[in-house]
Amino acid sequence: MKALSHIKVVACAIALSSVFTLPALSQGVVKQMPATYDVERTNIKHGKIDSVSWNSTTVGTVRKATVYTPPGYTASKKYPVLYLLHGIGGDEKEWLNDGGHPQIIMDNLYADGKAEPMIIVMPNGRASKDDTRSNSMSGPKVQGFATFEKDLLVDLIPYIESKYSVLTDREHRAIAGLSMGGGQSLNFGLGNLDKFAWIGAFSSAPNTKPAEQLFPDPEAAKKQLKLLWISCGTEDRLITNSKRTHDYAALKGVPHIYYTEPGEHNFKVWKNGLYMYSQLIFKPVDVASFPKYVYSE
Repeated sequence: MKALSHIKVVACAIALSSVFTLPALSQGVVKQMPATYDVERTNIKHGKIDSVSWNSTTVGTVRKATVYTPPGYTASKKYPVLYLLHGIGGDEKEWLNDGGHPQIIMDNLYADGKAEPMIIVMPNGRASKDDTRSNSMSGPKVQGFATFEKDLLVDLIPYIESKYSVLTDREHRAIAGLSMGGGQSLNFGLGNLDKFAWIGAFSSAPNTKPAEQLFPDPEAAKKQLKLLWISCGTEDRLITNSKRTHDYAALKGVPHIYYTEPGEHNFKVWKNGLYMYSQLIFKPVDVASFPKYVYSE
């Protein structure tokens, strides 16, 4: 009887512990972007959008990018840079014109004190002489997405560093993108850890390299990465690309955030990826906080 009573006491204690622990855990979960967070506020300071062109020695032509500078940008201060890439059917205007609203999201984050001031460069990631928008999955246009790695490293980054007041070390350079741009971000970022310390991939497309190629030296990735962010919608048919990267990184012990949420292959998911990822970069990162990134409205 005494033993039975002891079991009951222990079970009761566990139950009570769960009651008090679960709310604490739920309070620690990082929430989704609020529904109105991509709506412009009139009573806050706003950043500026520029259209720029650089001479690409890689492609042999002049190429275009859109640049967002944060509210209060001044040449007397140096800023970190996020290179934000588009998908297969987009160009340097896709994030702005197709529903991403990055300038509004960032303005609101700054107004709420949630993000480090940064310059965001949105280039045309199709490095070919004909870089007009196309959904082609073959030929020179899709090849331009791979060629963009050289164009980015050899031509675009030096151009941005000559035109804007930016920090030039890897710890202050990030890359992220959606779909095809998510694959580029993983391929280029993990392939050039001497250039990028922060990597984000939103709904990566099939251009993503096999995980074994992305992490040829997992120990080096552990040491050099500040943050690896991988996110995707659970109803996205391309989620296998994100999951295989996550699974391999987990197998090799490479710290990262793998965030899945209800959604398909669209800007609802990509906006939230930018919202969450941009709050983490260019700040001290606590790996112990990564489990907080579990879907919660």
